[in-house]
Amino acid sequence: QVQLVESGGGLVQPGCSLRLSCATSGRTFSTSAMGWFRQAPGKEREFVAAISPSGGITNYASSVEARFTISRDNTKNTVYLQMNSLKPEDTAVYYCAARNGPYLRYGWNEYNYWGQGTQVTVSS
Repeated sequence: QVQLVESGGGLVQPGCSLRLSCATSGRTFSTSAMGWFRQAPGKEREFVAAISPSGGITNYASSVEARFTISRDNTKNTVYLQMNSLKPEDTAVYYCAARNGPYLRYGWNEYNYWGQGTQVTVSS
């Protein structure tokens, strides 16, 4: 059984940073593309970032590019999302997701496994 567990969310002030972690188990992590998505109240779940199995290819939503960095440690079966210069509009539940394949995708319905989500609130 595949499990993804996110951690690292919280309440921060605008301009601050957070690092989210997603620990995985039960599948071949090193051959799976991984993604981060977020969902704000009353809004659709949206793509944030994705990373290839080796970590050599990454892609970001335009709203977070240059502020967020996705990375992975295949020895720890963990993917990370470093979020800098946070803005109130980044407030959302952040979800980690895994695909049955190596190619990056941007649609939430192209991911097969999901974590439970972690709340990120950016407010002064």
